[in-house]
Amino acid sequence: MRNRIQKSMIFVVTMSLLISYILVTLVIYRQALDIRRSELVQEAEYIRAAIDISGEEYFGTMDKVSRRTRVTWIDKDGKVLYDTGNDQETLANHKSRKEFKEALANGSGQDIRMSDSKGQEMYYYALKMDDSSVLRVSRGMDTVWNTAFMILPYMIAIGVMMGCVAWFMTRHQVKRLIAPINNLDLEEPLENDVYEELHPLLERIDRQNKEKAAIEQMRREFSANVSHELKTPLTSISGYAEIMMNGLVKSEDMQGFSERIYKEASRMITLVGDIIKLSKLDEGSVELEKENVDLYQMTREIVSRLALQAEKHRIQVEVVGEHVECFGIRQILDEMIYNICENAIKYNKENGKVNIWVGNTLNGKKVIVQDTGIGIPKEHQERIFERFYRVDKSHSRETGGTGLGLSIVKHGALLHNAEIHVESEEGKGTKMELIFHC
Repeated sequence: MRNRIQKSMIFVVTMSLLISYILVTLVIYRQALDIRRSELVQEAEYIRAAIDISGEEYFGTMDKVSRRTRVTWIDKDGKVLYDTGNDQETLANHKSRKEFKEALANGSGQDIRMSDSKGQEMYYYALKMDDSSVLRVSRGMDTVWNTAFMILPYMIAIGVMMGCVAWFMTRHQVKRLIAPINNLDLEEPLENDVYEELHPLLERIDRQNKEKAAIEQMRREFSANVSHELKTPLTSISGYAEIMMNGLVKSEDMQGFSERIYKEASRMITLVGDIIKLSKLDEGSVELEKENVDLYQMTREIVSRLALQAEKHRIQVEVVGEHVECFGIRQILDEMIYNICENAIKYNKENGKVNIWVGNTLNGKKVIVQDTGIGIPKEHQERIFERFYRVDKSHSRETGGTGLGLSIVKHGALLHNAEIHVESEEGKGTKMELIFHC
């Protein structure tokens, strides 16, 4: 970072010097033009006044004086009548010269161009005489490039000095700028008194820190819950097996003990299966291909599989709606709908009802499961999709739930870009909507 800032600063200084060099060159050249014009205008006025006094005899004396300024006298037809240092007979007609035409039209004219006879760039100023002839004075001048080369050594010297100063200043400035960044407390990023521009970054770091802390807390809770959930059936299995091994079970009680061991083992197998499913959904490692799934047909099949459980709890289940297809993973969609329907049966009241509607709406394809069960208290509704979270732990134990069913529903919804809406009132039942945009 330090090197990048130093390079950037030196680049800025270099570009500033280059732009300054160009601007200074143009300013100096422009000032030279103005000075040259002022000199030639003044000199032309003097010469015209001298001609008015002494007439053409003045030109006879012109060859005897210094010729730093070239003087040309041109008649109204463009013929050169006199030119200092040149034989006027050899000079071309000047009728087409810009300064000559401007002088005839406006009284004076000027131009800058390369002289054919002198071989250098000249500044020409022409002045109309009383007899309509034109007096022209001209003087050589440096081009823009000559001006640029003239000041180049000075700009190089200034550039070297400024480069050294910029290098030392950037080292000091960069050290001062980076110091607060190097001393950032990333554990408490919002407590740092640094630059305003860093606040969005620090807010993101703070948000990530909180998310990491929440994830870590969830991981710890998950590990503790898994350990507890696995330990309970294992303890029961181990206890029953030990009693049977020691011969403390009567032959007529053997079937009851075996049944308890079977139930606890089944519960543990279900728990491990749910944990594996969640892990795969978390890691995005579900390798099943997506396909078009008829949600209505799938829901009817699920209800058929839950028929014995519903009959056991004396729950009436009804499926209505229409055939709608969703492009997704069949197994995951099955798990989602199964878990919601199973919960509607498990946590229902005796002789309760479960109404399921499947169909297409303006908001998407929906699966709505509504029951007449015990409902979910308001304070628990936001947490029911957390892993191992139970509203009524004692009731969950009786129904054999693992506490992972709705977590699987949540992760499945994320995988299919679906939404979950929950409406529930304690003692009056629950309504869950799965909205698919597939």
